[in-house]
Amino acid sequence: MTTAAHAIRIDGEVAPGFEPVRDAFAANFQRDEWQRDLGASLCVYRRGQRVVDLWGGWRDAARTQVWTRDTLANVYSTTKGVVAIAFAIAHDRGLIDYEAPVYHYWPDFAANGKERATVSHVLSHQVGLPGFVAPTASEDIYDWDGCCAKLAAQAPAFPIGENTCYHAGTFGFLAGEIFRRAVGERVGAFIARQIARPLEADIHLGNAAKYEARIAPMIGPSIEVDLAALGLSKIALMAMSNPSLDPAQANTSAWRDAELPAMNLHATADGIARVFGAVSNGGELHGVRLLRPAAIAAMSEVQCERTDLLLGFAVPWGRGVALNATGIFGANPRAFGHTGWGGSFGYADLATGVGAAYVMNRMGPELVGDARAVALAQAISTCA
Repeated sequence: MTTAAHAIRIDGEVAPGFEPVRDAFAANFQRDEWQRDLGASLCVYRRGQRVVDLWGGWRDAARTQVWTRDTLANVYSTTKGVVAIAFAIAHDRGLIDYEAPVYHYWPDFAANGKERATVSHVLSHQVGLPGFVAPTASEDIYDWDGCCAKLAAQAPAFPIGENTCYHAGTFGFLAGEIFRRAVGERVGAFIARQIARPLEADIHLGNAAKYEARIAPMIGPSIEVDLAALGLSKIALMAMSNPSLDPAQANTSAWRDAELPAMNLHATADGIARVFGAVSNGGELHGVRLLRPAAIAAMSEVQCERTDLLLGFAVPWGRGVALNATGIFGANPRAFGHTGWGGSFGYADLATGVGAAYVMNRMGPELVGDARAVALAQAISTCA
């Protein structure tokens, strides 16, 4: 299939009844320039079977390298959804207690009034550490121990459990260090060994530079966002600008080799869809069981639903995943998962048995609610 206006070839297949999803995917390559796909892939599993597997466009801005089924891209905060599933598996195996105080695993974290912070508070963005108070440069994020030490010593920006502010970047250090101390290995290694390998899922958190030949460079939003002009609160501004990250940083070997559990999973759409496809299928895919239904219920149990100090609207947060309050995951308000800066998503809908993922290289300007992603999720919901 080739779209006419820009001669973009769409490859792959859809199961009977899912043709509208293919149409929606193709239409994303015909949008206005600032929100038009350059290269992308979309994959959907329903009740354990793959029903959508599409890809098209170009890996690079110069349009010299075609996007293939195995093209990897950085999915930013869609990473958090996969990390949440790793936590759910560890919880299911008795390795992590969601309601344990963080200091139980990480003693230094009790400093500055954080004794009552639980693992659930961290995973649901209620712990009051959405950014670094100390000046932090973009390259400082590669100093894992230094970043963790800063956060352990820092006082919360609001009373723990009484407010919500999306921890866009710090989530990775907080969740990752808890996981490392509780489980005994980094969450990226756990994902590789306990999720990616058994599911044959093409997902990589840390040490991704070795796949550089397959990675599509990220292309930043065409519309610049002036944070100062948004009138953000002091807390929200801290979360967004200390440090401030440029999309071009994601195209460096330093970024690709780092392990940043908030934002640098490199994956194919099929890889992420396999993970959420297992979750949406009761915890199992292709005979491989990741976790039990009770663990899925615990992960998706709403921990809080109040207006987020950064996002500006009410978000029902589970333990590491967001529930579908704004329709970003289709029609079912109980669907859950995570979106990523620029447009990517991974989600599970237990009602329809759908696990879906969208991966792209041209980033839209929205932090949440990318028009391309919403159109795809709506089409999937209509067909499922």
